[in-house]
Amino acid sequence: MMGKVVAAGMALLLISVIGIEGMALARSGIELRCQCIETHSKFIHPKFIQNVNLTPSGPHCKNVEVIATLKDGREVCLDPTAPWVKLIIKAILDKANTRPDNLS
Repeated sequence: MMGKVVAAGMALLLISVIGIEGMALARSGIELRCQCIETHSKFIHPKFIQNVNLTPSGPHCKNVEVIATLKDGREVCLDPTAPWVKLIIKAILDKANTRPDNLS
């Protein structure tokens, strides 16, 4: 009889641990902090930039983050207040707003 009680208790403990781990795993894919520790404000010629990722401020980070992936694979955080970065952001937003699938 005691063996059944212990086995039932272990089963409940195992089920509760699995439930807790499942919740933690679901949250582990969400980044809840700023990605940029410092930013680069000196001009980088567009021919060296492969991609630019613009992340608006939100609960994860109070700052707007602009992360450029260079053609050599490095990622550089750009200063969103630099005039040349503002031009890149404007071009990205203008391009997104003029796509045929965004037109009403």
